[in-house]
Amino acid sequence: MTDPATPDGDVTFEVVDGVGVMTLSRPAARNAITVPMYRQLKAICEGIAPGGAVSALIVRGAGDKAFAAGTDIAHFRDFSTPEHALAYEREMDGILTALETCPVPTIAAIAGACTGGGAAIAACCDIRMATPSIRFGIPIAKTLGNCLSMGTLARLSSLMGPARVKDMVLSARLIEADEALAVGIVTEIAPDFDALMGRAHARAADMGRNAPLTLRATKEAMRRLRPQTAGADSDLITMCYMSADFREGQEAFLAKRPPRWQGR
Repeated sequence: MTDPATPDGDVTFEVVDGVGVMTLSRPAARNAITVPMYRQLKAICEGIAPGGAVSALIVRGAGDKAFAAGTDIAHFRDFSTPEHALAYEREMDGILTALETCPVPTIAAIAGACTGGGAAIAACCDIRMATPSIRFGIPIAKTLGNCLSMGTLARLSSLMGPARVKDMVLSARLIEADEALAVGIVTEIAPDFDALMGRAHARAADMGRNAPLTLRATKEAMRRLRPQTAGADSDLITMCYMSADFREGQEAFLAKRPPRWQGR
């Protein structure tokens, strides 16, 4: 299957037989997501109209090495006030909500690393499919020392349950293919990347032929079942993002060395 993604630094979008394909395309950085890329993702989702040309949406990363390896760390370098952190998390919640409320079925086609912001994006999709190379998780307790918003934790808990979310985040471990299938993070493991994309297109096309109002009502009802937690976590976000540990996490990440945590 031909890869439609551009070589570097963008989010591409194409529609093939009514199925939209959105590609996170920054392969040299394992598709790490910049803020402009997040905003492109939001704009694409908000541009998909009920009853329009797009009947289902596939979200994927460029190539078969990574779905997305989180937010580009360069974005955090200038964080110096609580408002920087709070504004970032507010914007992230709006981006993820745009994906959740996209009026058509959404499929995350996951190959390789699906971590940090990439895992948050995948968790917002209706269905997740993967190759055996999937590595799913949010290892911030080992890398940056920041925290997840309560909105993101609620999304992950709806997907895999609170006990598994705590196990994953507190241990900073990545979940591999067999476990991801067993616990319901993904519904299908395809043997390789081409097979994954073929199955994703087939499933997207199949769902796109179903009753649109039933699909929209089910998606929205499931979203409303999740507790609404916006704004209840500003103290936690400020504590982590303004800490010496968060600055140390960034420096250690860039220097490719283990961070020296101090708990402050």
